[in-house]
Amino acid sequence: MIERHYLEDVVEQLRKLKDQADKAVTQVDDRQLFAAIDAEANSIAVLMKHIAGNMRSRWTDFLTSDGEKPDRDRDGEFVGGREDTRAAILSRWEESWSLTLRAISALNADDLARTVSIRGEPHSVVQAINRQLTHYAAHVGQIVLLAKHHAGEKWQTLSIPKGKSRDFEVH
Repeated sequence: MIERHYLEDVVEQLRKLKDQADKAVTQVDDRQLFAAIDAEANSIAVLMKHIAGNMRSRWTDFLTSDGEKPDRDRDGEFVGGREDTRAAILSRWEESWSLTLRAISALNADDLARTVSIRGEPHSVVQAINRQLTHYAAHVGQIVLLAKHHAGEKWQTLSIPKGKSRDFEVH
């Protein structure tokens, strides 16, 4: 059924996003992980902290409670603290991705017809999933861009290298 295919594809696309971010993050040191390129920019660590907080809020009790949990400190996700070490950020990151993938994998075709709320606003389950998928994709793109910026000439591409497209053509 198309519903099962959709749910499987969402999980696959999320795994690809996580893999991209993980590969980018391994290319930066701790200083670069926490560095903001200007006063208004977020660091890679802050973006990871925000995604983790968002995922915990959205995917905990996804079908039965509002996606914006009352104990979420969204503003705090954008501020670094002493507790924010590389290990702590990565631990929250892994936990949140695991929670998200488990929650989506547990859904079935009938669940797609249900309605959930985010900040009191009703969403179909498909709308809620797509909202989060695009949100995570945007932030993963930021993480990759920042990691590439920080790594400079040491950067190892996450896709087809420039000038090598022909090497990947199907003949």
